[in-house]
Amino acid sequence: MQQRRLGKSELYVAPVGLGCWPLAGITSGTMTEADAVAVIDAALEAGVNHLDTAYAYGREGESERRIARALRGRRAHVVLATKVGVYWDQQGVLRLTGRPDLLRQHFEESLRRLELDHVDLLYWHAPADDAPLAETAGFFRELQAKGKTRAVGVSNLTVGQMEAFAAECPFAVAQVRYNRLQREIEAVVLPWCREHQVSVVAYEPLALGLLTGKFDRDHVFSEEDWRRRSPLFSGEAWTKNLEEVERLRRIAAGHGCCVAQWAVAWTISQPGVAAALCGAKRPEQIRETARAMSVALSPSELDA
Repeated sequence: MQQRRLGKSELYVAPVGLGCWPLAGITSGTMTEADAVAVIDAALEAGVNHLDTAYAYGREGESERRIARALRGRRAHVVLATKVGVYWDQQGVLRLTGRPDLLRQHFEESLRRLELDHVDLLYWHAPADDAPLAETAGFFRELQAKGKTRAVGVSNLTVGQMEAFAAECPFAVAQVRYNRLQREIEAVVLPWCREHQVSVVAYEPLALGLLTGKFDRDHVFSEEDWRRRSPLFSGEAWTKNLEEVERLRRIAAGHGCCVAQWAVAWTISQPGVAAALCGAKRPEQIRETARAMSVALSPSELDA
């Protein structure tokens, strides 16, 4: 599938990107550095050229460090995105910040971990109230002017926050949760992005694994599984979501693909969505979801 431009930037990415949160090995089960390199190898071989990580992906920056190892000698072939604004405090609790001094400190550490002097795309990871938004945006404007990032993005901001940020620092990408079961951005965020030529990069296109089709009604999640805290997996919503997955499974079969591939194809077929970020802990997982780039959905199917 043809690569897509990110906003008004000079960056072009494949419609499926590799979400590198799982590479830190702190989501569901351990993951070694060799495992992470194998996943990245498989992603690049499958046509994925966009890796998305963050300062907070791992207590010691494991995701960024593992990406650095995997990309040695082939950095030029990848659009690399990272994020600042979320960090682990000394008690092991995730914190949010928009303070330019902390953002600068964390970004410089990210560059050291990644073994780079700049990144392609730098996001503000999440809104925070410990600094004026204009000062936060000014920090990103300064970094871009200095060539430390080729483009700027924001993540999880409201339309009002995006407008205020853009007034100080125009940005190319908004990263938000978007999938067939969670479509809240269609009300306001997605139309705003389309109007302002801001590309949407969707995370959780498989709805925390629900859209892989691997769960049944009797599935029991372990106590440490973070999905237990998601409303997608409990109560009446759990039953309705499983019914929807079964309906989508039948539709996907008509395309000769699995439900996960169809779900990702649906997300990247929506106007304004440049890419969907798919996580993986094994090479075969990203190989499978990358094939969503070859699933063509007709306008009539999308309308239906």
